[in-house]
Amino acid sequence: MAFTIYDDVFASRLILGTAQYPSPAVLADAVKRSGTALVTVSLRRESGGGDAFWQLIRDLGVMVLPNTAGCHSVREAVTTAEMARELFQTDRIKLEVIGHHDTLQPDVFALVEAAGELTARGFKVYPYTTDDLVVGERLVEAGCKVLMPWCAPIGSARGPRDLHALRALRAAFPEIPLIVDAGLGRPSHAAAVMELGFDGVLLNTAVARAGDPAAMAAAFASAVTAGRTAHHAVPLEPRDMAVPSTPVIGRAVFA
Repeated sequence: MAFTIYDDVFASRLILGTAQYPSPAVLADAVKRSGTALVTVSLRRESGGGDAFWQLIRDLGVMVLPNTAGCHSVREAVTTAEMARELFQTDRIKLEVIGHHDTLQPDVFALVEAAGELTARGFKVYPYTTDDLVVGERLVEAGCKVLMPWCAPIGSARGPRDLHALRALRAAFPEIPLIVDAGLGRPSHAAAVMELGFDGVLLNTAVARAGDPAAMAAAFASAVTAGRTAHHAVPLEPRDMAVPSTPVIGRAVFA
């Protein structure tokens, strides 16, 4: 299950967010049950937790992917990334530049600009983007070695709205790690995108707001593994007509 992004090797293909959990203890339990090797942390949203929150994140024993959640401009995103690098001592950054308040859709123009600037500053940029092929190309040209397309708006739990677009993205970037970020609500959604050949998923709300976050984290971990295994097993393509599973040629005839 291990895979590599930039020069980091991750033992799990599930990335977990750290926001919205009912308590620090529940967060810690969910991280443990998920088996994740990487968690995201929003510097802007979680800074109110003070040293206790930062210590909790460090105590989880996993790698950290700071993000620029809540940023709406290139300047905001770059400044937040620099602050996160200083605080967490890592060059990894999940880049978010939001362009629409209701859907939280990325501002893809500012995203590409910020990605280029951060790459030039030595960051390993994980860009939260749409499923648009051209935007993906521009981000790769800007220096991104991973793409993180949404499958539905953040926190919507709607699951993949356009499997065709996600499949096309996978085909267009066969050598680039692709992580579905945002919109997954159920383990079956994670399995579906992993069956397309995606390299991993990033979750937050679907786990943090579940009735039992730790159990849901474990369920998503199983779904990611099942979807990845199914992809390599080459699933049957859907058919319009029935195909008998039992041959009719040579069957017994009873008079």
